Amino acid sequence: MTLYASEEPVDFGSKTYRNMIAKSLLDKGNNKRLKAAIAKAKRGDDVTIAFIGGSITHGAGAEPLHTGCYAYLTYTAFKERFGKDGGDHIRLIKAGVGGTPSELGMIRYDRDVRRDGEAEPDIVVVEFAVNDADDETNGVCYESLVLKALAARNAPAVILLFSVFENDWNLQDRLSLVGKQYGLPMVSVKDAVTEQFYKSKEEGHVISKQQFFSDIYHPTNAGHRIMADCLSWLFSETDKHAPNEEDMLLNKPPVYGNDFANVQLLDRNNFEEIAILAEGSFHAYDSELQFAEMDDHPTGTPLFPFNWMRTPEAGNESFTMTIHSKSLLLIYKNSGSDDFGNADIRVDGKLVRVAESHTVGWTRCHAVILYRELASKEHTVEVNMAAGNENKRFTILGFGFVR
Repeated sequence: MTLYASEEPVDFGSKTYRNMIAKSLLDKGNNKRLKAAIAKAKRGDDVTIAFIGGSITHGAGAEPLHTGCYAYLTYTAFKERFGKDGGDHIRLIKAGVGGTPSELGMIRYDRDVRRDGEAEPDIVVVEFAVNDADDETNGVCYESLVLKALAARNAPAVILLFSVFENDWNLQDRLSLVGKQYGLPMVSVKDAVTEQFYKSKEEGHVISKQQFFSDIYHPTNAGHRIMADCLSWLFSETDKHAPNEEDMLLNKPPVYGNDFANVQLLDRNNFEEIAILAEGSFHAYDSELQFAEMDDHPTGTPLFPFNWMRTPEAGNESFTMTIHSKSLLLIYKNSGSDDFGNADIRVDGKLVRVAESHTVGWTRCHAVILYRELASKEHTVEVNMAAGNENKRFTILGFGFVR
């Protein structure tokens, strides 16, 4: 069937719209933690709702980005429904970064969501269903991120959100298995909207692809509202039912793996406590970084400012680091500038990676695994410019390590 492309205004109050939203509830999951967060909000206790994901969580496609995005709309709807006396006791944390998978998200989690221990979210929405094609572990990084969030001392509710691209694609089939294993609430934007894209109004059509998508990846304001309404539907359905008596079990065998559930960030700000390091020619700071509007801020925050940049003028001395760990990931800068080149990455003298600065043609944080082992031991990592790239720049943004 050809795409039904009527540009009639979307009727957000119609029964057909509500029916579409209801289809997004993929799984109610174990509701004990989410019920507890809702009860806290109703009492007037401090509640934090956090979002981590890619560019859709960042707010791409929404105008204005910081208040038109689904994360902010979900937060305001939660405040209005469950907050007390205006809901000022409810806090938003939004930590979406464009073009990045859970492979980077799991390293960012403690810094960007928990704010290095200053925040303990009560609800965490995880949105990587259209970004994790770049996860080189095919699910281990995603499951590790989910387990990292679930294991917090305050026992937060973790919700898996599955967004969708214009071509009807996402990784829901892969990632929902993680949710099923641990009994997590799951919300599928794909299940809500894709089928009705191809229906007539009489058959249940609500919104066209032209109305939902601002480009082939990102929602419009209407699309972001639909995503927020899908999450709000989960909240309202959870509110109607009694809580589960027992909490979910986290000590189950992992679906894909939990290798990185305890991953931590190492950068120029904290390395002295973790590793022995010689920066060599990588002693400059790079300030031309990827930015993201965090929370409800209208201006961007630079990502990984505590970095090491090599410039041609600095010479050709290698960056070296000795660290005791069982897994290590390198975070480095992708760039659209010809000033940046490739670097050779060696572990214990063996070439394990050529880190290419032009993996994508724009400024982005990129994470790759250098080693992943069963036992922790000492390794020496060396970074130097690849042959033919001696007149180029290269920026090490940081590392993710597992003790």
